Amino acid sequence: MGARKRLAAEARKEENRTKCVARLVNNTTSPRKARLMADMIRGKNVDYALNVLKYSKKESSAKMHTLLLSAIANWQAKNEDKRVEDSNLYIKEIFVDGGAIMKRLMTAPRGRAYQIKKRSNHITIVLDSKVVENVNQTEE
Repeated sequence: MGARKRLAAEARKEENRTKCVARLVNNTTSPRKARLMADMIRGKNVDYALNVLKYSKKESSAKMHTLLLSAIANWQAKNEDKRVEDSNLYIKEIFVDGGAIMKRLMTAPRGRAYQIKKRSNHITIVLDSKVVENVNQTEE
């Protein structure tokens, strides 16, 4: 492996040490409804997002709350020597992708049938920490 590739790989590894990912697959709510909650907490501090999800009446908020707690636990497993309160965690990315669609039939008048699509989704949360590093810059 060349020096440039090795340096790029080391930079990616260092970046992945600070951020953490949690995923919820085949969530039974529709992606459109889940994206409403995802838009509310995108880019926010973890404490703020937990409060928003806890007190929201949407169905997807309870599942996202559990997923966010899982992402925090994953971050703690990666960074055992750091505290969550001191690290200033925030939601770097959250996205909702469409999942499998169950197709059902509902009887309709005159011998016809209407199709019902029961949608599901996949939710991914990426956490990162906003740690302020002191960098000494000399002016020339």
